[in-house]
Amino acid sequence: NNNNNNNNNKIMGETKFSQKNARNDLETKIHMARPTREILEELAVVVSNDPSPDNTFQYAFCLSKSTEAAELRYAITILDGLVKEGYEHDFDCMYGSATALYLLGDHQESRARCENILRSHPDNRLAREMHLASIAAQEEKEQKHLQKAAIVGTVGVAALSVAGVIAGALLSRR
Repeated sequence: NNNNNNNNNKIMGETKFSQKNARNDLETKIHMARPTREILEELAVVVSNDPSPDNTFQYAFCLSKSTEAAELRYAITILDGLVKEGYEHDFDCMYGSATALYLLGDHQESRARCENILRSHPDNRLAREMHLASIAAQEEKEQKHLQKAAIVGTVGVAALSVAGVIAGALLSRR
C-alpha cells in the first residue's frame, strides 16, 4: 500500500511538472507569435474590404494573441461567431478563443474550451498543451489566493492579540 502511495505521488509530481512545462512552453510560443500593430491593421483593412470567413478568421486568430484585453474579447466574439456560422475550421476558432481566454486570465473557460476540442480531436498537441497550461495557471492563481488569505488571517490574529494585550494593560491600570 505504501508503494502505491509513492507511485501516486510520483505520478502527481510528474503531472505537475508537465503542466508547468506546458505552461512555460505555451507562454513562450504565444509571446513569439504576438502580432505587430502593423499586421493587425493590415488584416483589419483586408477584412473591411473583403469580409470573407477566411479573412475574418485570419484577423480574429491574430487578435487572439494580442496584449490588449479589448482585442482579446473581440477575437473571442468573432471566433465564436464563426463556429456558430459553421465555419469549416472550427477547431482553429475554438483554439483561438481558448488562447484569448487564457491570456485574459480566464483559465477555467480556456480549459473547458480545450476539453471540447480534445473530445473530438484527442490527439491534438496544441489543445493538450493549452489544457495543461490552463490547469497549471488556475492552480497557481488558487494557490496565490490561499496564500493571500493566510497572510490576511495571520495579520488579523496578530492585530487581535495586540488589541487584547492593550485592553488587558488598560484594565489592569484601573
